[in-house]
Amino acid sequence: MNISQLIEFDRLAREDGRKYDKRRALYDDIARDVGVHFIGIVGPRGVGKTIILKQLALANDKTFYISLDTAEVDLFDLVKTLHETMGIKLFLLDEVHVYNRFEADLKKIYDLLKVRVIFTSSTALGMYESGYDLSRRVLLKTLYPFSLREYAHFKYGQEFSALTLRDIVQNNIPPDAMKAGEHFLPYIQGGLMPFALQEPQPLALLENILKTIILKDIPRIARLLTDEIDKIERLVRFIGLSGIDGINYSSAAQNVHITKYKAEQYITLLERAFVLHRIFPIGTNVMKEPKVVMALPYRLLYRPLDEAIGGLREDFFVEACRAFGKEVFYLKSMRGQKTPDYLIRDFEDIIFEVGGKGKGRSQFKGMDAKRKIIFADGYDMTDIRRPLFLAGLING
Repeated sequence: MNISQLIEFDRLAREDGRKYDKRRALYDDIARDVGVHFIGIVGPRGVGKTIILKQLALANDKTFYISLDTAEVDLFDLVKTLHETMGIKLFLLDEVHVYNRFEADLKKIYDLLKVRVIFTSSTALGMYESGYDLSRRVLLKTLYPFSLREYAHFKYGQEFSALTLRDIVQNNIPPDAMKAGEHFLPYIQGGLMPFALQEPQPLALLENILKTIILKDIPRIARLLTDEIDKIERLVRFIGLSGIDGINYSSAAQNVHITKYKAEQYITLLERAFVLHRIFPIGTNVMKEPKVVMALPYRLLYRPLDEAIGGLREDFFVEACRAFGKEVFYLKSMRGQKTPDYLIRDFEDIIFEVGGKGKGRSQFKGMDAKRKIIFADGYDMTDIRRPLFLAGLING
């Protein structure tokens, strides 16, 4: 691909960026960053990473947008040429995981050229273990799907107050926040994906995205045999068809007929591709296998809403917490003992249970904690109950 073609693609990217007048919070975070480090935006396919790059291209002089998913280039030579001939100072590189020498070329760009780079990837690259020592050169930022609060803003132009987890625990909820509950069901059924703003059937697109992840993205970052791709597909299907309880490395290995080592490898790859979340246990006398939940709304590719709702509740809660930097653990103090679901870092004195309207104090029998909170369907805020949808308004 020659320079003139790349210049035309850059122009088209800027024109496309004019279509999007609303900006995600991560855009402002990146725009304010003035460090010398490069920035990597990682996140699921379809979550809006490319749009952020195009908006940045529009807002900054001496920038150049390159999609590595479509352009076959020698990256270092291209950046060097554009910097020297056109004075480009900021390079916006899209979908870098498809470029085999990216880590090596990025190191050369950082060390030898006086430019900045902002890049995107649909897989959380293992940069901090890289042999090219990118950890001091790159700051990774994760872009998740819309929070419930963002969904209401982008879809309906509605503004809801941001809450902290402590606000919710202490029942310090402004009255307007309760109106967000009307958006919860369409949100968890696909509305959280930004592309759903224009697509009336987001699950059909999500199915195609999942195929791309398994058939293209994961093989690019892992050395897999051909038959392993089929096993990864069967693993995702097993998790999607199962309930939440009991999904871990051992159960996955048994049901997909693979070794426990392979189950761990595949689940880790799927987490890096933003299909699954691993939640590790905390407590004494526990097996250190993680509990596995799905990223929203993948579970709906395998089961209808009425059958999947229990899993979707926990998927939603885990993702809402992680999107704002909350480290989540599950509780299992003894083999076979029924315990509430989650504990959150910095809130170790509180046990959180996620479930339907039937959840009650009996869920906490025998648990030692200063405070117990049930996140459940509906709008009940009496005693220890809180509406589950409020987790979608968390912003810290």
